Amino acid sequence: MLNVVIIGYVWPEPNSSAAGQNMLSIIKQNRQAGNKVTFLTAATDSVHKADLAALGVNSEAIALNCSSFNTRISELKPDVVIFDRYMTEEQFSWRVKEMCPNALRILNTEDLHSLRQARHDAVKNTGNAANGNLNTELAQREVAAILRSDLTLIISEFEKNLLENHYRVPSKQLRLHPLIVENYDEQPAGFASRQHFVHIGNFRHAPNWDAVLQLKQHIWPAIRKKLPRAELHIYGAYLPKKASQLHNLSQGFLVKGWAESADEVMSSAKVLLAPIRFGAGIKGKLLDAMKAGTPSVTTWVGAEGILDTESKIGTKNLKDKNTPTWPGALCLPIVSATSTHADNGEGINGKIKSNVQSTIDDIAHKAILLYQDEKAWQVESQKAQALLKHYITKTPTITLPSQIACLCNELENHRKSLFLQGLMWHQSLNATKYMSQWIEEKNKQTNK
Repeated sequence: MLNVVIIGYVWPEPNSSAAGQNMLSIIKQNRQAGNKVTFLTAATDSVHKADLAALGVNSEAIALNCSSFNTRISELKPDVVIFDRYMTEEQFSWRVKEMCPNALRILNTEDLHSLRQARHDAVKNTGNAANGNLNTELAQREVAAILRSDLTLIISEFEKNLLENHYRVPSKQLRLHPLIVENYDEQPAGFASRQHFVHIGNFRHAPNWDAVLQLKQHIWPAIRKKLPRAELHIYGAYLPKKASQLHNLSQGFLVKGWAESADEVMSSAKVLLAPIRFGAGIKGKLLDAMKAGTPSVTTWVGAEGILDTESKIGTKNLKDKNTPTWPGALCLPIVSATSTHADNGEGINGKIKSNVQSTIDDIAHKAILLYQDEKAWQVESQKAQALLKHYITKTPTITLPSQIACLCNELENHRKSLFLQGLMWHQSLNATKYMSQWIEEKNKQTNK
């Protein structure tokens, strides 16, 4: 039995986000392997958090920039420490290294934050996420955290290939760790028992909020014009006032907020609309739709990590000969009409507006077809089962706890083979450590 300490960026909320599902899965896998798990976090409490005590997991609050953590981590004597996201690694890894030098340090990325931000910036600046700048300061911070760690969990093949081929991270420091599909309905509800369109996603996640705006401003009016009795139900955790203000019964645009069960929401809807323009990782909402046999209309960003893609940003070649096709429809993301497009010569307003309208019409047309044509819907619903089975085959045959146990036994040799890890821990590159110590001393002076 290994003693595993997980330092969470937030409390795990499996009903709020895919990240919450992923963290809970990591906890469960370790408990099922017989490992002791302690969950630490500096985040504020949450009413939506998972019941960790029911899983036999002790949870404790910790403080940022405080030596009290050094004392507590020494008392816990972990064999393994898992950092949830690169920000947590920056904050706590140096303390773990000093107090527990023989503990295996694992970074759980959830998704590559720098890739998501690069695509977000690209959408704002050029209208196209495929134009993202991969060599940003944020990328440097995130890759540095990966290099400092003994092992990093990567959610998708695309991101693993990006780290290996673009950033040159040694493959021995990376583990493909996709979202786990624990169960799904092999006989999902049929066409006749479903109604309306659905969109679901945590409102705190920028790609989700952007998708809601695309639906409200562009896509839903085009669909509603052809289907005046149809409704679009918008679900998501942490509903802000700006989102609830979009609710309009007369337009059939219904903002529902929190969903107790994403599975039930998906199983009752005819079509999932997910016009995601930027983001990274694997989109939990699209896996949930596949589990429920619900066709979805999304983009290459939404399909990434689920459908096999080329290992390059913004690819349009979304499948190969051996991969099931998307269960629904893949459309181009809507290009921002306010973007400059200075880098590709498309700054003419008329041309941009024409392309935007063409994309909107394409999304609306495919969504309407799935909603009205039962035969077409059945074909796409059946594709969900095939693609889900293909996705499940991507899960590594060696379980995470087994790989952790192997690395713990070989940790000294593993670290000796990682030159860049030693380089990243050189004292001249310990800015996060010295900043944290400076903040701690400053706080002491303030509290006197």
